[in-house]
Amino acid sequence: MEIIKMKLADLVKPEKNVRIHTEQQLKEFQRSINMFGQIRPIVIDENNTILAGNGLYDTLIAMGKETADVYRYDNLTENQKKKLMIADNKIFSLGIENLDTLNCFLEELQGDLDIPGFDEEILKQMVSDAEDVTDKIAEYGTLDDEEIQRMKDSAVRKEQKIQQTTPESAGEPVPDPGIPVTIRQESPDGEEAAEIRKSIICPECGKKIWL
Repeated sequence: MEIIKMKLADLVKPEKNVRIHTEQQLKEFQRSINMFGQIRPIVIDENNTILAGNGLYDTLIAMGKETADVYRYDNLTENQKKKLMIADNKIFSLGIENLDTLNCFLEELQGDLDIPGFDEEILKQMVSDAEDVTDKIAEYGTLDDEEIQRMKDSAVRKEQKIQQTTPESAGEPVPDPGIPVTIRQESPDGEEAAEIRKSIICPECGKKIWL
């Protein structure tokens, strides 16, 4: 594919264009040209009519440029020209951004987020949000938020149930689980007899279980 240099004054805009170019898009086109130069050619037919690159053409004219890189098709039918115009505008819009890679690149730029096509402040917020997500992953591992909340709620319910049913809530001393408990009883002759029994506290309901 041979790219040639042509005067913008020699190019012809088509009577109809599939894509409507917004003021914001033309502004971002200009940012891109100022930063990188013209990175793709304007596509024309044998009559110098633009088939692809009308927004680029408008931007170069607005910037006071006199020439542009151009690729010319000399052997297209009228139907092929229309198909090219439709395809050029549609195919690009079918792609989706790989957000993982995008976030990775944004972080690697280390705050240098002046990128054509994006608002710099929004990109800074995206990077900030990505760091928050990273912190959560580091803290909670692979559990999602719903699972984490379910576990927290379950722990709270158990704690409340234990507080409501344990002797401690009634002012009674509570032995540690598995620790021997001494109970004093009187024998028929009036002397105390010691009996040692073991108990544990149920982790579900908080009740004492004698062994």
